[in-house]
Amino acid sequence: MALKLWVVLSRAHAAIQRQAAADVGRHGLTLGEFGILEALHHKGPLLLGDIQRKLLVSSGGITYLVDRLERRGLVRRRPCREDRRATYAELTSEGSLFIGRIFPDHARHLERATAGLSERERQRAVTLLRKLGLAAGRAEISEAETPTP
Repeated sequence: MALKLWVVLSRAHAAIQRQAAADVGRHGLTLGEFGILEALHHKGPLLLGDIQRKLLVSSGGITYLVDRLERRGLVRRRPCREDRRATYAELTSEGSLFIGRIFPDHARHLERATAGLSERERQRAVTLLRKLGLAAGRAEISEAETPTP
């Protein structure tokens, strides 16, 4: 049953991700770029490392994505006063206007993409998937289960 759950979950994720990518692609963005803009829109300036962990990308990936958004004039970097090794990303005025304009439509698009479930079913799915993710994050493969080369 675990394998079936993994396959169904993966297929559902892929189908919704394709729709989300197509939607943000209309605005010349990748999902990673949109994720950065969305995080900054809702949370305000964030350390690059915090964005990296939130979006599950590598440090090189976050640098690349922020560079692209910076070239478009949507994001700027700001040094952290408390730690010279750290850098904040923040929306520019243009970036705030841009994400403020496209986010509501994207949210509606995701509503349509997940309309196969009722609102109550979506809430239940969120609860169950969060529980699954937390448990999977705590699980460790024992030495007996680790294959030998």
